[in-house]
Amino acid sequence: MASKEHDALMAAIPGGNVDHEDPIKIVREKMHAIHPNSASPGTIVEAVDLDGIEAKWIATAENRDSDRIILHVHGGAFVSTVIDHYLDYGEHLSRHLEAKVVCFQWTWADEAPYPQAMNDTITAYRALLAQGIDAKRIAFAGDSCGGGIALAAMCALRDAGDPLPACLVGLTPWLDAEQTGDAAMNPRGRDPFVTAEWIRARFRDYAGPNGDLQDPGISPLHAKLSGLPPIYLSVGQIDTTADDSTRLAMRASREGGSVIVDIATEMVHGYIGLCGAFPEATEAMERIGSWVKQRIP
Repeated sequence: MASKEHDALMAAIPGGNVDHEDPIKIVREKMHAIHPNSASPGTIVEAVDLDGIEAKWIATAENRDSDRIILHVHGGAFVSTVIDHYLDYGEHLSRHLEAKVVCFQWTWADEAPYPQAMNDTITAYRALLAQGIDAKRIAFAGDSCGGGIALAAMCALRDAGDPLPACLVGLTPWLDAEQTGDAAMNPRGRDPFVTAEWIRARFRDYAGPNGDLQDPGISPLHAKLSGLPPIYLSVGQIDTTADDSTRLAMRASREGGSVIVDIATEMVHGYIGLCGAFPEATEAMERIGSWVKQRIP
């Protein structure tokens, strides 16, 4: 049974926030309205340029000198949100993963569709390496659409022969542009943050008018998964995208990859971003932290 704090918060979230027929401008306005834009007092936020990509370091005071680095590919449905909407998220990642977090601004799909956001991720990562940061001290983390962008970028880095990060964490990641998983086709409960049809519409924005929705760079569900670092995927049972992750894990096991899927009972899409608001989200972040710290001691 979900906590009373979770149930109270879900009951307070109105319906109708996601409409697959909304134009991008309206999607952006709605998304920006529901995202925070600050961190707790004392959290360190420092602007940095990553080879032309706008970014910010985010760290709690006790982790400001950590050499465990989290490259956070933020969400935003491919068409919205900015770094400042993820300062709170970065703070929780820093605290629970005992790391410094760098969040960067990828290009919105209406400004430049795929592969621009993926290429921005690759540029940001290579810029960290150029600063002398060891790839094995870096974890990729991506929430929502950012989880798919992060995995696609890691596959591209593998194919290019770049040094790979130590691991990747997908936080309710979008991995299937067509949303063909059971959780999408047969909803398991009310998910106030997304619908399958809305996610399909946002993937069409990302792919562009001539894009192939089964391109592994757009839908990493179809990517070659061998030769990748360990992957941890955290999803909710009700999460519309949950079976993006469960199906990816099954494929990875056949290809010799290491993928763990953590499914939280009764949780919806993006619930981990509400760390601190209810116990289930905080506990999920703690599990992620434990896993990452084993891979980057």
